[in-house]
Amino acid sequence: MRNIYYLMRPIIIISFLTLLTGGCIQREIIQSDFEAQRVLLSISGIVGENNVLSAMAQINLVTPNGHHTARAAMIMKRPSYLRLEIFAPIGPPDFFLTASPDEMRVLIPSRGEAYLGRPTSDNLARFLPWQFNIEDIVMIFTGSYPSRGDRNVSYQSYPDGNAMRIEIRIPSGNSQIILVGKDNRLQKFVQNDEYGKEIYHVKYEDYRPQSPVAEKITINMADGVTSICVKYSDIKIEKVTDMSIFELPVPTGVKSIILN
Repeated sequence: MRNIYYLMRPIIIISFLTLLTGGCIQREIIQSDFEAQRVLLSISGIVGENNVLSAMAQINLVTPNGHHTARAAMIMKRPSYLRLEIFAPIGPPDFFLTASPDEMRVLIPSRGEAYLGRPTSDNLARFLPWQFNIEDIVMIFTGSYPSRGDRNVSYQSYPDGNAMRIEIRIPSGNSQIILVGKDNRLQKFVQNDEYGKEIYHVKYEDYRPQSPVAEKITINMADGVTSICVKYSDIKIEKVTDMSIFELPVPTGVKSIILN
């Protein structure tokens, strides 16, 4: 028996060490998972759901049809409230859009037309040069990233230069890549489809020392051509209880057109 013990002793020691190191690796993965979630939670909370972000914006749009610029006022409240006013080259705004979880309205005074419907991505795409849902638009342009909120989400994080790279995979197969700087400021977000192919990516740049929101946010679509760049000025983040700013009454004499 003693001879058998001495023969088995190295195997027992190796097995024990393997269990120990395996346990350490597992603990590191769990800690990494918690750290990734902690960082993402801090990013998602830079503009609380009780706050409203308002700013003036210079919008630069590039599409296969050309390059367009516009000056606009943007007001947003998470998760899905938006007011967008686009100014004419001279004079007051000539395009108003408001959206809430239940309704979207668009007013174009120069045409004497108002459009009313659900805030679906298809309806939004009739007036905006991208096919995003309202929640994604609001999250991106308030300086965060669209979170799917699915269960059984897996996280992986590791260093990427001076940033932390966080990879998120949801049960549907879609994945997201997020780059966060050492100061916990969002640098880049990538949305991939279920095959791992990029749909679009967003860059967050030009942070002021005291501002949690990037002053330059650029969406680049996977076609390599279409992009939307928003440069903010006069950013304000305030607590607002009056939600009437996200209502858009139809003026008398304006034709109402119902959207499907």
